[in-house]
Amino acid sequence: MAFKANSDDTRSSLSYKLKKVLKLKAKQVLTCDPHVDTDSELVPVERVIAQSDLLILCVPHRAYKKLEFGGKPVVDIWNFYRS
Repeated sequence: MAFKANSDDTRSSLSYKLKKVLKLKAKQVLTCDPHVDTDSELVPVERVIAQSDLLILCVPHRAYKKLEFGGKPVVDIWNFYRS
């Protein structure tokens, strides 16, 4: 949810804009960020993975590099998992 990788700065973050759009269409939208502690709606990444049908990587934090997704589809706009 941060504006850029490995930062806690959420100012002008496009992740929040995407969340707002997804909430119009999805039954539930879960978000996480290991660096942001100012958003009470954030949940642990393990919960996001466990309860989601689709995962979208909006910010390529280093902490996300070795996550296991259990075969769930991941939208990786940064090509983060191919590098």
